Amino acid sequence: MDLTNILVIAGKPDLSELVSQTKGGAVVMNLVTGQKYPVFKNDRISSLGEIRIFTDNDERPLDEVMIAIHKVLEGKPTSFEPKKADSKEMFSLLEKALPDYDRERVHASDVKKLFSWYNILLASGKVSFEEEKPEETEAKTEQ
Repeated sequence: MDLTNILVIAGKPDLSELVSQTKGGAVVMNLVTGQKYPVFKNDRISSLGEIRIFTDNDERPLDEVMIAIHKVLEGKPTSFEPKKADSKEMFSLLEKALPDYDRERVHASDVKKLFSWYNILLASGKVSFEEEKPEETEAKTEQ
């Protein structure tokens, strides 16, 4: 699962995919609406590939967490609307997918975003929720 081209842009709803880079920023496409629009260097942009979830001992990359959620949900979207869901229900599901998440540093707002992003990625079909095999990772680094 490669999340490096999937972006979170402050002030914009949903997730976006990097389409192309320009001199002053980039052109992105909203994964929900399909609308393309420019973003600029002064926009706060984060790649999902850089995001980590706190665990008791370390941090876990978001792609690993998404794969774990996908396995727990058997490839289906969440049964709840993340923005309106009960925190207990969301944390219960997170605990099934990531039993060692840090209960003090992972907040309800983080979990809402996590499940919202999961549903968007699943619906968009832009990423594969399969774990990369070690030989695939080695082949990418050799290129």
